[in-house]
Amino acid sequence: MKVGGRDFKEVWAEDFEFSAPPGEIPRPICLVARELGSGRTLRLWEDDLHRLKAPPFDIGPDSLFVAYYASAEMSCHQALGWPMPVNVLDLFTEFRCKTNGKDLPAGAGLLGALTYFGIDGIESAEKERMRALAMRGGPWTPQERADLLAYCETDVVALEKLLRRMDS
Repeated sequence: MKVGGRDFKEVWAEDFEFSAPPGEIPRPICLVARELGSGRTLRLWEDDLHRLKAPPFDIGPDSLFVAYYASAEMSCHQALGWPMPVNVLDLFTEFRCKTNGKDLPAGAGLLGALTYFGIDGIESAEKERMRALAMRGGPWTPQERADLLAYCETDVVALEKLLRRMDS
């Protein structure tokens, strides 16, 4: 897949949900990652994540890792003891470079970037509700686990749409 004029064997959009008490290392709760060329999607809960010694996808020089505010995802890699991807594209940074100095009525977060480009996303109130659920910490009911994974996947879907729009 070609991104930014470069061909990559794989392009992975990734999003973690995590809890992070002030001053503490984040506790990864779940991960959704999608390889954008094939559509292959991984959904992993925290017990699965902690069993892995490395990400369940290629992070080498022929792959691209895409996130929004990538430092959050990198902190989860670090908390899990995973190596860092060789190639990282942070769409937050790209969005801020594009819009620096402009009025952003919907803000500079993922929902703000989606709004700026006219891309539909989840409602702000729903996003805040799910973030609060993740930050609350467990234990989670089976329904809460399913809800967190589904929410995490909405961010991955949004990342894919945003990347395609920003890279065109």
